[in-house]
Amino acid sequence: MNRTRTWLPALGAVLLLLLLVAWMAGLFDQRLAPGLDQPTAAGPEPVYTVELEEVPVSEPVAGSVEAKQATMISSRIMSRIQKIHVRAGDQVSEGQVLVELERSDLDARVARASDQIAAIRARLTEAERNLQRALELQGRGLLSMADRDAAQANRDSLQAELQSAEQALAESRAALGYASILSPIAGRVVDRFAEPGDTAAPGSRLISLYNPLSLRVEAQVREQLALALVIGQPVPVSLPALDLDIEGAIEEIVPAAEPGSRSFQVKIRLPYDERLLPGMYARVAVPAGSEQRLYVPTALLAQAGQLWVVSVAGPEGPERRFLRLGRELPDGRAEVVSGLAPGDRVLPCHLLEPGGSNPCDGGS
Repeated sequence: MNRTRTWLPALGAVLLLLLLVAWMAGLFDQRLAPGLDQPTAAGPEPVYTVELEEVPVSEPVAGSVEAKQATMISSRIMSRIQKIHVRAGDQVSEGQVLVELERSDLDARVARASDQIAAIRARLTEAERNLQRALELQGRGLLSMADRDAAQANRDSLQAELQSAEQALAESRAALGYASILSPIAGRVVDRFAEPGDTAAPGSRLISLYNPLSLRVEAQVREQLALALVIGQPVPVSLPALDLDIEGAIEEIVPAAEPGSRSFQVKIRLPYDERLLPGMYARVAVPAGSEQRLYVPTALLAQAGQLWVVSVAGPEGPERRFLRLGRELPDGRAEVVSGLAPGDRVLPCHLLEPGGSNPCDGGS
């Protein structure tokens, strides 16, 4: 009895060890019959057939932003500048006072003309009374015809002097009005060319300004393209300095070509943008007909180093083609410059010849 109690724990330990070894050997795992698994049927790989497409083309033409409504402010009289109320970049409204000239001598001219009119009116009043008395005396036979004619001539002469003096007063007041130079348009000041204390001469430039709502692009377009344009036709305009692409409309075509360049000046209206400034560089995409081009989806392309690679269905299976690409379109396609021909069937890039490096995995 004591002997049985001795070997039972040892037998249990041996059985436990054998079970552990069998489990580690995979005796209790599900066994599969030897052989190869049959692959499941897969759907056909997507194929893209390359075809020629008729696309419109354009020719970039350099131009510049100009203001349709621009003006140069100058003085109509010679006088010393007393005040200038604006500087470059200021916004002004129509009728706003820009420059004030010295007006003391102009005020004196107006006062002198007014006094002269008052003196002539006093003399004219006396002359009219004298003429009235002369007519009465002549009617009674107490005054000769010559004396009456002299009184009437004096009255008429004073009337003419009064009219001349009134015209001189109007001229003096007009000159006084020129002492305040007003803005003829609502716009923005480009620059000022004088300072207070300078003498403003007739015709000398003082301030230049433009209307920001009238900005447009002016470009010289070669005659082969310009003759096909029409007023109101929309054209894309690019402003590289602002990284801005907008659509303008042809507003004017100058009906005369430049003899040297054989080009026509085309003026393109732009939508308002507060960032636009006169003189900025612009690039106009002038329509130049259409061309036939090839395109391929970029999802079917792979890059091998510095080259673009595509998988094309060949007579003996997928084969590799190296491409030279052009501009990429917003719809996810890229222009093919060389490497494909119309009718080629493009496959996903992983279907390349066996044994070759796979560009889908970044190989070269």
